[in-house]
Amino acid sequence: MWESVRPYREAFEEFLRAHELPSRPRRLYDPLRAMLRQGGKRIRPVLTLVAAEGYGTPLATALPAAAAVELFHNFTLIHDDIMDDAPLRRGQPTVHRQWGMPVAILSGDVLMFYAQKFLEPYPPAVFQALQTLLNDTAIAVCEGQQADMDFEDKNEVSREEYMEMIRKKTAALMGTALRYGAILGERNRDEQEILYEAGIKLGLTFQILDDYLDTFGDEKFGKQTGGDIRAGKKTFLYVTLLEKLPPDKRKEFVELYGQKNKTEENVRRIVSLFRTYNLPYITRQTVEDLTREFIFLINSSRLMPEHKQILIHLAEDLAGRTV
Repeated sequence: MWESVRPYREAFEEFLRAHELPSRPRRLYDPLRAMLRQGGKRIRPVLTLVAAEGYGTPLATALPAAAAVELFHNFTLIHDDIMDDAPLRRGQPTVHRQWGMPVAILSGDVLMFYAQKFLEPYPPAVFQALQTLLNDTAIAVCEGQQADMDFEDKNEVSREEYMEMIRKKTAALMGTALRYGAILGERNRDEQEILYEAGIKLGLTFQILDDYLDTFGDEKFGKQTGGDIRAGKKTFLYVTLLEKLPPDKRKEFVELYGQKNKTEENVRRIVSLFRTYNLPYITRQTVEDLTREFIFLINSSRLMPEHKQILIHLAEDLAGRTV
């Protein structure tokens, strides 16, 4: 999968190996070294590298900014897993499950500061633009995470509220990753905004697919399947089904979904409702619409043609995760 970006992923992995985190104190850094060595998709740093090179910036120049994006992303994953008490990440025990809560909190915090340190070598004007965007993104991610947690206490969550939440929590960092490439390429604000909005479309796609795969995927994706239903999380499937149900059935569904310690039978009932109301098809159509919007924005940019195609192929491969 994603053969078109293999050279960028390999360059990034080599950069990470050459810039490993310290080895001591071990309880602080061992969890982070292990987590970063697990790999993952590296989609965010790849976006930065492809966009930067697409504007004529050498990869060597873009790699520290790409590392900042990836380390920030992993910082958010550690804290997100703590708040969700998630057992697995990338098929391995989460940091707080393996090393304990205090270590996970502290390790996550130090990872955020190392992300910022990777930006320090850039010239002052570039550093300021990158750092300001990272700060704004961090605020957006926190706001999105809080909205996600607030949804736990709300039965009625609209599709608009959900989309705004994932725009901040997930998509903002994708937008930042692409905009980093435009900043490094010294492009004007309008061009930066095109790349940022393209990243938003890709991030929305990514999260909607994650919601889908949590219910209809399997363990090869490295997560506990059905975890969102068991936790009562308000996902794309949930808010979309709410729009479609008549009032009497909506009340029954909300009560079922809101149960604590759901039985496996109740989880199956919820999945059956998703299927009955054609959520797999609706998800696929939404993903296709967002992918078309992403392609339009990328084609509207001033990236080199070959780099436009790389990003478009990446988005199409991502959309192919649906079923």
